[in-house]
Amino acid sequence: MRDGQPSKTAQGAAAYRAIHQTLEGGVIFKDSLAARILDEETRAALIEIAADETLRPWRLFIAARSRFSEDTIANCVAYGVRQVVVLGAGLDTFALRNPYIDLGVRVFEVDYPASQSWKRERIRAASLVEPPCLVFAPIDFERESLAEGLTRAGFRPDQPAFFQWLGVVPYLTKDAVSSTLEFISGIPQAAVVFDYAEPFQNYPVERRANVIATAERAAARGEPWLSLFDPPELTRLLRGKGFRDVEDLGLPEIAERFYGDLKRGLTLGPGPHFVRAAAGQAA
Repeated sequence: MRDGQPSKTAQGAAAYRAIHQTLEGGVIFKDSLAARILDEETRAALIEIAADETLRPWRLFIAARSRFSEDTIANCVAYGVRQVVVLGAGLDTFALRNPYIDLGVRVFEVDYPASQSWKRERIRAASLVEPPCLVFAPIDFERESLAEGLTRAGFRPDQPAFFQWLGVVPYLTKDAVSSTLEFISGIPQAAVVFDYAEPFQNYPVERRANVIATAERAAARGEPWLSLFDPPELTRLLRGKGFRDVEDLGLPEIAERFYGDLKRGLTLGPGPHFVRAAAGQAA
């Protein structure tokens, strides 16, 4: 994320969201801007990516992940939350589609400064306008904390907030994950949605080699997986941080809730999860 662009993982997630709009008609998650914000190279590769059937499980997971998060945002707004923080925003488009502008919902996008500069170029190239609700919070994590960077951008730590934290946790150390959750839990009526991966030993033997190979490819492009969690371990961490309401969905639960007929032919079992955790009534 330091080369002036969002990470390859972030660009891939945006590509999957874009393909889902055309290949599955956005049946899980609607994102009218997903394709427009992509760079030319990624957009040119969409047909090839869509043709790779092995990528279908990831595409559906990423679509469901965004749906789960934005459904939670809707619940939080109904409870009065007016601050949404998108951690590791990449090419996420929620702030550009924000349906709650008239309610005064502000969106703080957190990412590396160079990545945000590149994203703003993409917004301009797509002939889109940065809405007044969008606040970019560029943070150099080697020099300042999340709390410092958000406060500098105008975030109110004494007011309720929702945190979207997608596609980030596996690439952080467990200490970094713990400290981020510690900060979030200190916000009134805090709620967060994030995803994580299970340890390799949780996978059946016939799937384990493929998962390890995926991790090795990520490491080769400079994005190693640094933290893997057993579900009970993660629940204990969240409870210890003061999150009273925790919902953890594994692949079988995700498929049952979001995929409908699209779950046919998928291998379900250990794998990526997403979590909703709330310290108050915000979710």
